[in-house]
Amino acid sequence: MHDAYEPVPILEKLPLQIDCLAAWEDWLLVGTKPGHLLLYRIKKDAGTNRFEVTLEKSNKNFSKKIQQVENNIHVHDLLTFQQITVVSKAKGATLFACDLQLSPTGEAQLRMCVAVKKKLQLYYWKDREFYELQGDFSAPDIPKSMAWCQNSICVGFKRDYYLIRMDGRGSIKELFPTGKQLEPLVVPLADGKVAVGQDDLTVVLNEEGVCTQKCALNWTDIPIDMEHQPPYIIAVLPRYVEIRTFEPRLLVQSVELQRPRFITSAGPNIVYVASNHFVWRLVPVSIASQIRQLLQDKQFELALQLAKMKDDVEGDKRQQIHHIQNLYAFNLFCQKRFDDSMQVFAKLGTDPTHVIGLYPDLLPTDYRKQLHYPNPLPSLSGAELEKAHLALIDYLTQKRSHLVKQLNDSDPSTTSPLMEGTPTIKSRKKLLQIIDTTLLKCYLHTNVALVSPLLRLDNNHCHIEESEYILKKAHKYSELIILYEKKGLHQKALQVLLDQSTKANSPLKGHERTVQYLQRLGMENLGIVFEFSPWVLKICPEDGLKIFTEDLTEVETLPRDKVLNFLKEGFKELAVPYLEHIIHVWEETGPEFHNVLIQMYLERVQGLMKQYLNSLLVLKTCSLTTMILIQSRLLVRSVCVLRPLRKGQKSTVKEGVHNIEQFLLTCLYLKIHDLRDLIVGIQQS
Repeated sequence: MHDAYEPVPILEKLPLQIDCLAAWEDWLLVGTKPGHLLLYRIKKDAGTNRFEVTLEKSNKNFSKKIQQVENNIHVHDLLTFQQITVVSKAKGATLFACDLQLSPTGEAQLRMCVAVKKKLQLYYWKDREFYELQGDFSAPDIPKSMAWCQNSICVGFKRDYYLIRMDGRGSIKELFPTGKQLEPLVVPLADGKVAVGQDDLTVVLNEEGVCTQKCALNWTDIPIDMEHQPPYIIAVLPRYVEIRTFEPRLLVQSVELQRPRFITSAGPNIVYVASNHFVWRLVPVSIASQIRQLLQDKQFELALQLAKMKDDVEGDKRQQIHHIQNLYAFNLFCQKRFDDSMQVFAKLGTDPTHVIGLYPDLLPTDYRKQLHYPNPLPSLSGAELEKAHLALIDYLTQKRSHLVKQLNDSDPSTTSPLMEGTPTIKSRKKLLQIIDTTLLKCYLHTNVALVSPLLRLDNNHCHIEESEYILKKAHKYSELIILYEKKGLHQKALQVLLDQSTKANSPLKGHERTVQYLQRLGMENLGIVFEFSPWVLKICPEDGLKIFTEDLTEVETLPRDKVLNFLKEGFKELAVPYLEHIIHVWEETGPEFHNVLIQMYLERVQGLMKQYLNSLLVLKTCSLTTMILIQSRLLVRSVCVLRPLRKGQKSTVKEGVHNIEQFLLTCLYLKIHDLRDLIVGIQQS
């Protein structure tokens, strides 16, 4: 609680019993039970809470009720008390309610609703007369209290509240019972809604009769009357005046006065309260003083509402509002209302690093030490920390999207500090680096499945060294490979794949991921391909060869002469299948590749021949003449196959090799020792 108003006596020990009260600007009208009407002029002394009170006019023979004479509606001049007009049709009136509205052009429009027994009459003011607005409406009972609510009228009867729509048909909506209170209470609010009392509760309704507040206001006693002075709602209770707010729902102040009964307002910040013989004015405590007290009490929402009402220089006002909003967002975080806190920070444009600094272990230690906060930060762990991280993820994702769109702007980032004097980061790239790295850490704490999509983003700005450290610490090697690949650190990625390939429980065990990685590198990284492919080619030549033969654009566009030389130097046995693939599958027409393939076929034949010559066996059976005839035919076929190959034509190369091998095998059995001459003869032919 804090002091929002100070009660100052205006009239004391009035000899006549006060029966009603009204005010406008510097004027106060007091109606007494005997029927006197008193007009006071009230001027405030500059710089003090003292008032000069002057009785300007009185009329001892007015009526018992102001503007309601002999159950009819009479209109009088406020200063002279002279009668202007009488609403003759309203004879028998028991209650009336007025509504003053401004049109878009600034023209004032006054409407009046009059209760005559069980009927409601509607009028509008023009040329110093009231005219009927539309036909009368029937009411279910005699109205006891009523107030305009935009294009509806909320009416309190003896037992229930109703809402009557001004739609030409007088549609009636039953609301709820009045409760145990003796008289229903309907009070118009400054925003066009109405406050409706039900015992010690007050609810706020719109023109549709819908409650606009989550919870009703709960007074300490049943209100007699109320007045709305935003952001406060002031109620007269039997023993004192109570001041509350709708949002947030706070008891602000209790002002003890001697049996207050009436309350009225002459405009913003001018409120009068009266008992039977006293009148007080509720003088607002300065907004600056209220804000200071509210900030000490950590009532930031109310402090913010008051700051917006100050009449300061616009720049100073905006700065104070921003400061209070930051304190409010920080306080929400300390209350562990993480989603609400992040929403406020997002609207403020607070430096994201200052928001990240609210969390443990997300910022580099050196930078974190530069940040300052209004109060000690809450200790977070377990489910609370996870909830906090999820709120931060939503906040950072929103900030990231905004920064990416502005990445190419020449102007520096316009973030503001959470606390004045704390350094901010102007570079959008640096902010994105911190945001992406923080998102990575948060995902590791909350949802590991989101790590890979983050790292695969083309505009991923994760800090390499820090991301590398936390991924290794979490043993997320698959995600580490993605980080390295996106950052162009292919050698690091391939080294991790090599290290993990032999670890039993690693998801990267084996050579498959290395093969896939090397296949994507392309000709610009050919040196890296040659550097990290040998270990795969050694342990699994068939899969290793796919690094150079897979049907991918990156693989097919590798320089074939360099690949061939690489294979011939270290993995000669794979050169032939590589050549066969590029010639037969990729339809390579370069004669140099065809010639090399023929040469390698010949080398294979010569190698086989030498092998066979070193392991000749003695054939004990088989007709020599028969074997020579059979192999002569095979030899002729081999020569026919080899001839077109030498001319660069496509043919079934494997068939020729197979036939030559068969021929050599036969020669082995026939003890033919000088096959070298035979091969030379084939080449020459």
